[in-house]
Amino acid sequence: MKLENVVPWGRNLQEYKEMRLFDDADKYKKILGCGDGPASVNKRLSKVGVDITSIDPIYQFTEEQIRQRIEETSSIVSEQLRLNSNDFVWKNMKNVEELISLRLDAMREFLNDYEIGKEQGRYQHQELPKLNFKDDEFDLAWSSHFLFLYSEHFDEEFHKQAIAEMLRVAKEVRVFPLLDLQNRKSKHLGAILKYLEKNNYRYEIIQSDYEFQKGAKELIRIWKSI
Repeated sequence: MKLENVVPWGRNLQEYKEMRLFDDADKYKKILGCGDGPASVNKRLSKVGVDITSIDPIYQFTEEQIRQRIEETSSIVSEQLRLNSNDFVWKNMKNVEELISLRLDAMREFLNDYEIGKEQGRYQHQELPKLNFKDDEFDLAWSSHFLFLYSEHFDEEFHKQAIAEMLRVAKEVRVFPLLDLQNRKSKHLGAILKYLEKNNYRYEIIQSDYEFQKGAKELIRIWKSI
């Protein structure tokens, strides 16, 4: 990964809750966030005693490098949001200004926590589809705005391997959303569902309480058959 190709854009704890990536965090002994980027969810949950680990290739960089990249890109992203505001659903956030404020606040929280979080092992430079964790090490693993969303960038086999790896290290997996960047149902979803059925995984597609990308209000919950 080259940092100049990354556009950091972090979400907060409330958004993760509304996406329904987890229920009551207290019920999970250990959580793994795959592709959390500069989100503040790790700081917020660890602060209340939740054992959470976040992985992302961006964690290979220093706090100062990530901070600089956020400064370089945030104004560009903000302008694009204003120009294309009609392409989004303004339900969870009232307007562009509120969204930008929430994103910048989340990323500031992340940056303030990043170095100590790396020392504690809460932020690890790892990436799907191969993780350096033990089988069933986590109670829950999630992917927010990565799998399925980037269906044009990552093929069907990558999605199979990534989800299989998440299921190897965690007892339950949740992925949100199920659409690609063009607001279409991911072209890989059907093949993934067949893969899950063939390998005796149980799953359900459930409604979230979150919709920003138009139509992106479903997630998949997967767990191992007993």
